Amino acid sequence: MLALIAGTGELPPALIARLDTRPLVCALSGFRPAVTPDITFRIEHLGRFLSELSDRGVTEICMAGAVRRPKIDRSEIDAKTMPLVPRIQAAIASGDDGALRAIIAIFEDHGFTVRAAHEIAPDLLPAAGVHSRAVVTIDHKNDAVAAEQTLAEMGRADQGQACLVRKGRVLAKEGQDGTDAMFARFAPAEDPLWGAVDLMGDVLGSASEWLSGADGDPSDLRGAILFKGPKPDQDRRADLPVIGPQTAAHAIRAGLAGIVIEAGGVMVLEFDRVLNELDRAGLFFWVRPKGGA
Repeated sequence: MLALIAGTGELPPALIARLDTRPLVCALSGFRPAVTPDITFRIEHLGRFLSELSDRGVTEICMAGAVRRPKIDRSEIDAKTMPLVPRIQAAIASGDDGALRAIIAIFEDHGFTVRAAHEIAPDLLPAAGVHSRAVVTIDHKNDAVAAEQTLAEMGRADQGQACLVRKGRVLAKEGQDGTDAMFARFAPAEDPLWGAVDLMGDVLGSASEWLSGADGDPSDLRGAILFKGPKPDQDRRADLPVIGPQTAAHAIRAGLAGIVIEAGGVMVLEFDRVLNELDRAGLFFWVRPKGGA
């Protein structure tokens, strides 16, 4: 039996739709997925949660969707979780990739097989190639090389999984706030598309520096490419990047030349819809092999 630990976003419902049998849907307290969970658990009760999964006959676990690291209330830690506290604390204190590796190791040590989302739904990984009517120019290819190098540097620092590049210049890097917020740094404050994005605090506070080039000239995203891919050597059973119609809408509204994703490393939700929207707007969509020209 499969347990799906669902975070936010559209990936969990997309996986459920592809399964013949509905999995046991679980959610970490404080994160409301787009599907109704059967079990909601706290990180302070992880040991009890693992026991409940075993009692229900769960043998496989898949983690899908976005979840931020929770704070631990030591007063809430139960007896079954107490032996796991050092490992949980180390996981939360480490970077994203390290935290996921530690959580996967805990699941495996308790006898569960951890499956990747793309194992359950391999159709979410599109084939390599240029799928759009718009072509990829030599300038776009050069920008993709620069973007891949930037992503490798970001990955080694355990940062984001996307960046925006134009004419060899990195315009923006994805942070902990995600791809939507990266685009939103360039959006006019009155633009309704970004109404759902929380731009208070750090994002709004840094908007002026993102909207100015190195030479002080105003900068926007017209003609740039979005490049997205996994971190180098990350455990791909969790946190594989995802794009979908919303990403396409952001790219179109920002005036990008196109979207580049790493072949085998980025899942695409509603592929046909994404491609149709990009085609109508004249953007290219390139599923690029790692290290490709």
